[in-house]
Amino acid sequence: MAGASRGVGRGLARGLGEAGATVIVTARSSETGPRTEMRPEAVEDTAREVDAAGGEGHHYLCDHRSERAVDELVRWTLRRFGRIDVAVSSVWGGNEGYDGDRYPDGAAWGTPFWRRSAEPYLGFLQSGPLAALLLARAVAPAMVSARSGLLALVSFDTADGYLGDVFYDAAKAATNRLALACAAELAPHGVTALGLSPGFVATERVRDLGQGDLATESPLYAGRALAALAADPEVAAHAGAVLHAGDLARRYGFTDADGTQPERFRVGEAG
Repeated sequence: MAGASRGVGRGLARGLGEAGATVIVTARSSETGPRTEMRPEAVEDTAREVDAAGGEGHHYLCDHRSERAVDELVRWTLRRFGRIDVAVSSVWGGNEGYDGDRYPDGAAWGTPFWRRSAEPYLGFLQSGPLAALLLARAVAPAMVSARSGLLALVSFDTADGYLGDVFYDAAKAATNRLALACAAELAPHGVTALGLSPGFVATERVRDLGQGDLATESPLYAGRALAALAADPEVAAHAGAVLHAGDLARRYGFTDADGTQPERFRVGEAG
């Protein structure tokens, strides 16, 4: 579970834990080392939540922007556990430094692209679609050899329209397209790749910015969606698609943490 120290990644790990899975949770933030933006959440917390949910959590520190680090993570996992059934990239560092009003370079959300430096876009790509690609290429050989496996790339569906910020929109669209491309190349080998799109999630960052009341769902909603997909013997029918947590809730019958079943989130609905 890449990018699982907090946010959607933590919810995904917990959802798999509820299903009794052994989950390797990875991130840069640790109790024993650096933490991104000095936030309190750490990857060890997530591993403990997996245990509490009924699964078996293991933590591993990894910078998913590094090809070498991701390759070593996968080698370690295969040495210790022998196989990888589900691989998920929920890595996203595009909002690091964003205070709810402006990014570190001083640009506000939605500033027209011709009025801002293009340099920050590299960070969006590295901490989104590139991280997803590095994980995909690292786990693919083992899954292809086993002729089974699920690769899920967490993003945000861009099909409903522009997401409001040029860097954010382009990075999410790239991740969605990567899911489609991976699916096309992996499907002949019995491996399913797809995109998973949560709604407006009440993550720790969202709550800190005072936007918790605008959120449509908890991080666990996407986690239960992932667990349902992982347990579906017909999951290959979804290969290449970007699937919404709300739609999957109705297909598989799960609910959010509070027992509700939020509908599919659409761009422009928050607030």
